[in-house]
Amino acid sequence: MSLNPPLTDWHGKTVWLIGASTGIGRATASQLYALGATVVVSARKVAALESFVETHPGSCILPLDSTDQAAVRTACDAVFAQGQVDLVLYCAGYYSEQRATAFNLAEMLHHLDVNYVGALYLLDALLPQLLKQGHGHISLVSSVAGYRGLPQSLAYGPTKAALTNLAETLHNDLADSGIAVSVINPGFVETPLTAQNGFKMPALITPEQAATEIIASWKKGEFEIHFPKRFTRWMKLLRILPNSLYFQAVKRLKVA
Repeated sequence: MSLNPPLTDWHGKTVWLIGASTGIGRATASQLYALGATVVVSARKVAALESFVETHPGSCILPLDSTDQAAVRTACDAVFAQGQVDLVLYCAGYYSEQRATAFNLAEMLHHLDVNYVGALYLLDALLPQLLKQGHGHISLVSSVAGYRGLPQSLAYGPTKAALTNLAETLHNDLADSGIAVSVINPGFVETPLTAQNGFKMPALITPEQAATEIIASWKKGEFEIHFPKRFTRWMKLLRILPNSLYFQAVKRLKVA
């Protein structure tokens, strides 16, 4: 059952991707461009955005620090000043390993600012525009790390759990407004964020594979987009395990 209107034809559509300098965001922008969409890419790294435009002529760059509330509002106004916007993808993300035995408040708050508060800044600027427009699609990149607490994910996991909950509530609130909402929960994807992991990542996929999964799921009108399923289905089991079994299972994970 489709929970969102299927996105099947990207010709004439405008998409704005925040966090598109590398990884999933950049790969998704590239594939949407190839499918005929008008692509606007945002990130802090201007050189990376410029290199994207060099290989994707006609796309637009909009440098942006998603933790700057005023800058997010200005960027949103600039995008909508060019006309309707059909999909906005929040893909900005930050990850650094942390455990409670080495608690770092500054790191905790930085994760919160990039992974969650930045999405709130976007929604604050975006929702009035989409409600006025009467249609559009908001897609938030979360993670299976938000399903339940995992080792070394003290800072990262809670922000992703919050983002997934936010997307669920947004979907409920906006279901009758013409605005679609989806949440993306990847497993391990080969990106600069996961490159710091010192353990073998199961079912690791490329950003291009991730982008293909995302676009295929938008085409089906799915709300939760998770991949690769050979890994994420196991992660979903953690959500339904009783606490006693969940804690036993997590103890067996060796990621140090």
